[in-house]
Amino acid sequence: MKKVLLVSLALASLLVVSATRSGAVTLAENFATDPLANGWQLFGDTNLFRWNPTNQNLEVTWDSSQINSYFYHPLGTILTRKDDFSVALDLELQDVGTADSYLYSFELAVGFFNLKEATQPDFVRGAGANPDLVELAYFRADDFGDPATVYPTCTDTNSNFNYNGFGAPDSTNYTLITSNWYHVSLAYTASNQTIVAVVTNLAGNSSATVIQPLAASFTDFRADTISINSYNDAGQFPGFEGSILVHGIVSNLVVVVPPAVIQNLAGAFKNGVWQAQFISQTNWFYTLEWTTNLVSWTPASAPVQGNGTNLVLTDTHPVSDKVFYRIQAERP
Repeated sequence: MKKVLLVSLALASLLVVSATRSGAVTLAENFATDPLANGWQLFGDTNLFRWNPTNQNLEVTWDSSQINSYFYHPLGTILTRKDDFSVALDLELQDVGTADSYLYSFELAVGFFNLKEATQPDFVRGAGANPDLVELAYFRADDFGDPATVYPTCTDTNSNFNYNGFGAPDSTNYTLITSNWYHVSLAYTASNQTIVAVVTNLAGNSSATVIQPLAASFTDFRADTISINSYNDAGQFPGFEGSILVHGIVSNLVVVVPPAVIQNLAGAFKNGVWQAQFISQTNWFYTLEWTTNLVSWTPASAPVQGNGTNLVLTDTHPVSDKVFYRIQAERP
């Protein structure tokens, strides 16, 4: 009897990469080689992102008059409020202006989102129709006296923004000076349910920190991709439309996320029944499924919560010849 074991959630492996003592996985991109050959991908207006092989960096245009456009890398896992994760990079803005006739500010952003949702036509950043985001947004100073702002932005699966109330320090006023290099970081810690954003001028003359806890009303998010985001400015409240046009450079990008949800996967017969075993992750549920045609799948086991160590799923049902198995992994 032929048995083949597959993985349903074939989460893309990260570009290299090291594991920390906590088991976290680090994606480090220094742009020494073409990032598109290292798992990075483009969506939208691909002309907004250009790898510079001479300077070994990524040239980015944030242009809100263009369609939603991303330079992104799948993470190989699904992030929720129960996970620790972070992104850091070096950033230089070469100019800051407006992309169209709108005079209020719009954002440039880098962070985490749900790729399937973010690439839908109804994902409209200006209108707040943007579920499952954890990102660092920067708003330029505008012509109406609104100062430049650093704003960690988090939305749940229903597009509700994390908001801690009027006067809460969810953002801070801070200006990125053109032609200055900054180190930018965004980190989320599950134990205290808090996002911390830090922007530091590498010349050593200024910095800004924002500490933003998740509000009691905030539910949860599902993010599976790291991305540099140039959003379209459509859908904003009439009379308060914003715009941004920025040319900048990104280098030394580092992402830290939890390890893949399925590790060291193996399958074999034991005492006449088929077993799949692997290293599981907590806060995930795993189901062994089987098929004979790779189209219709049937559960072979009940869903089992991961335990952070070796997990064994067993199919005790009699099945026909030439059976394929997969592990279905889902977040609760």
